[in-house]
Amino acid sequence: MTHPKRSPRAWLLALALAAWVLPAPAQTTSAWCAGGKPVRFAGISWESGALLTELMRRVMEAGYGCQTDAIPGNTVTMEAALATNDIQVLAEEWIGRSQAWNEAAKAGKVIGVGQVIVGASEGWYVPDYVIHGDAQRGIRPMAPQLKSVADLPRLRELFKDEEEPSKGRFLNCPTGWTCEGVNTQKLMAYRLTDAFVNFRPGTGAALDATIVSAVQRGKPIVFYYWTPTGLMGKYRFTQLQEPAYNEACFKTLADKDHKSPCGSAAPAALIRAGVSRAFHDGDPALIAMLGKFNVPLPLLNAALAEMADKKRDARAQATLFLKAHPEVWTAWVPQDVAARLAASLR
Repeated sequence: MTHPKRSPRAWLLALALAAWVLPAPAQTTSAWCAGGKPVRFAGISWESGALLTELMRRVMEAGYGCQTDAIPGNTVTMEAALATNDIQVLAEEWIGRSQAWNEAAKAGKVIGVGQVIVGASEGWYVPDYVIHGDAQRGIRPMAPQLKSVADLPRLRELFKDEEEPSKGRFLNCPTGWTCEGVNTQKLMAYRLTDAFVNFRPGTGAALDATIVSAVQRGKPIVFYYWTPTGLMGKYRFTQLQEPAYNEACFKTLADKDHKSPCGSAAPAALIRAGVSRAFHDGDPALIAMLGKFNVPLPLLNAALAEMADKKRDARAQATLFLKAHPEVWTAWVPQDVAARLAASLR
């Protein structure tokens, strides 16, 4: 029978604390951290990656006694640093999307562990009102026939670029993100380079701000985005159709130097924790934890929306998530580690 003043979450925390009295099996000790080495993470800036990074850091710090750090940089730079073991973990690696990752993985320098997110997607979007209108806001349909990227050349006027009004504007990822290179190649593959400006915002925050500004004003915008994100949960967007996934074509998109890319939708997302070879081979306990690390997509989207609405940083949101959802993280770690993490959250 549960205590009348304790919630189920409190009981889960109590059970985790009770496990503290058990002797810690050797395999739950981090060899890397016991040797005095810090675990360095890629300080990735997109919201889901930032939150997952802070969740992993908090587990390693409180549960395994590690010292951790997050090194800022764009995705390509961080993937290169992972390959040389200058950092040890990139929390959200979309496997197969990046030429830098593909080459490093082929050479055995980096390894993908676990499935940190399941069910994610990515593509090109427009606000739903562009196609269907929004009667409540008095917005008439602007392009009711828009279905596919193939329809975009004739709609350059609708998505007019403010600085080059003879062209439309496609809102890409920030320079240095893997998706920026893929989208740039897609603009070539879809023969849009003469019709659309390839606009790259300076940061992930600027990308979000540009989309939100357009939506709040009821303006047309075409942009790249992905799930899981709070933005996708908050607003209604329609994904544009692309040619079906083709492995050979997608390789030409992932290669930023390919001169004749061919169009393809992204493959089904396989999102893992990217780790360096040295870290993978040197710390079975932390690799085992990362292999089990997963945040269910609905909970992740909700946490990201809350983080944005409350203007919290990822570190604070990670702490709140761990307090609220012991049923999630207790599946990642052995009992003694769970007890230490639970104690840190009380």
